[in-house]
Amino acid sequence: MKSIIISSDSSGGGKTTITLGIMKALIKSGYSVQGYKVGPDYIDPAFHKSITGVDSRNLDIYLMGEDGVKASFGRGSGDLGIVEGVMGLYDGKGIDSRYSTAHVAEILNLPVVLIISPKPQSTTLCAEINGIVDFENVDVCGVIFNNISEGYYRLLKAAVEKNCNLKVFGYIPKDERLSLESRHLGLIQSREVEDLNEKIELCSELVLKNIDMNMLLKFFKESPDFEDEYHLEDRGIKTAVACDKAFSFYYRENIELLEECGEVVFFSPLKDKCLPEDINFLYIGGGYPEVFIKELSRNKSMLNSINKSLSSGLNCYAECGGLMYLMEGIQGMDSGRIFNTVGFFNGKAYMTSKLQNFGYAQIEVTEKNNILPLGLKINCHEFHKSHIESDEKKIYTVTKDTYNGMVKRWNCGYINKNTLGAYAHVHFFGNLNMIKEITGKIRREEVY
Repeated sequence: MKSIIISSDSSGGGKTTITLGIMKALIKSGYSVQGYKVGPDYIDPAFHKSITGVDSRNLDIYLMGEDGVKASFGRGSGDLGIVEGVMGLYDGKGIDSRYSTAHVAEILNLPVVLIISPKPQSTTLCAEINGIVDFENVDVCGVIFNNISEGYYRLLKAAVEKNCNLKVFGYIPKDERLSLESRHLGLIQSREVEDLNEKIELCSELVLKNIDMNMLLKFFKESPDFEDEYHLEDRGIKTAVACDKAFSFYYRENIELLEECGEVVFFSPLKDKCLPEDINFLYIGGGYPEVFIKELSRNKSMLNSINKSLSSGLNCYAECGGLMYLMEGIQGMDSGRIFNTVGFFNGKAYMTSKLQNFGYAQIEVTEKNNILPLGLKINCHEFHKSHIESDEKKIYTVTKDTYNGMVKRWNCGYINKNTLGAYAHVHFFGNLNMIKEITGKIRREEVY
C-alpha cells in the first residue's frame, strides 16, 4: 500500500475537509482507500470510515509507542493510505516535535503534503513555508492551498514555484457549503451530519477540478512490512460494547484485541432494552452522553439491566462518557437539570464551560484493588468539560507535565466490585499489561 500524510501549519487549516475530499476523489477514480489519523482523536476517523467504508486507524506515538504505531499502520489495507495529521506539522505533546505528525512521518518514512489557508500575503508566505520545510528532516513534497480565490491561487502558485523547492498540487476555493459544525468537544460526529454525503460529494468535485491528482499520486510512497506483536490469547470471553450516537469513542485496535479474547457484540444504550445475553465483560467507551442524556435517562430498562449486572459482579471497564453514564446522574447541556443514569457509582457528573483536563497524561495505580496491580503505569489522554463529585474509592494518581516544568496531579479511577471507570482514554497497544490484567480476571463460566 502506498501512502501519504496530509498536514498543515496549524489546527483549523483545512486538513479534515481536504483529506475527506481527496479520499472520496480517489475512490471515484477506482482506488480502495485506508484512512489513518495522527493523535488520539475519535471524530475524524469516523468521518474517514463514512467515506472509505473501512475503519480508520489512529497513529498516536504517546499512547501506542512507536512499535504500536507501526503495527496499527500495518493492519491497514487498500490500494492507497491517507494519513490525516493533527494540529500543525510539528506540534506534539509539549514544546518539541515528539509525538507530532512530523514524528509519525519520520518513523513511517512517509512524505507530507502541507495544507495552507493563507492570510493576505505572498512572498512572506513562501518564507513561512520554507521555515516549515527546513525546521526538521521531514519530506514535505508539496502544498495545497485552501479557502482562496482562483486569482489569489495563481499568485501564490507562481510565488511558491519561484521561492520554494515544492510542488503546488492545487487549491480548494472558498465555499461555505463545505463547513462542518462543531460542539463543545470538537466536530459534530459524522453520523449526526445529515447532509454529510452532499458535503463530501461537493468537496471531491472541487478536488478533482482544482487539484492535480495525477501529480499527487506520484508522491505516494510504499511502506515496508512492520512487525505486529500486539495480540491477546483466546479466552472464550464474550464482550458487550456500547455503541451508538452517545457512545462511539473506540480505537479499532482495542476492539480487535477483545475480539482475539473471544466474541464481541455491540449494543445501544439509547435504543436496546437490556444488555446482550451471556456476556462476561462490558466495555463502555466515551462519547456524548450529556448531549443525549434525555434519551439515555428515559431508557430505564437498560439502566436497570446494567446496574443489576454490575451489582452481581459483571466485569466492566468504562472510559470518560462511559464513567459518567455509570454515575447516579448527568447534568444536561441545556437546562442544568440532573438526569438519572445507571447509578452504579455514587455521585453525579456536572458540565462546565471549560475543559477540566486536556491532553496527554500518565496514570499510576496507587491504591490496592482487585483489578489492576499497584504501581502499574498507563499512558492516557483526557478531554472533557465535565467533573464528577463522588465519594467512591479512587485508585489512580494521574500526572501531567506542563511546558514550564511543573507537574499537575489529580486522582481518578473509580472502583466498585469488578467495575473500573475513569476519565482517561487508553489505547491498549501502549498498555497491553492493563488489558491483560483486566481480561485475565474474567471468568468465562460466569455469564450475565
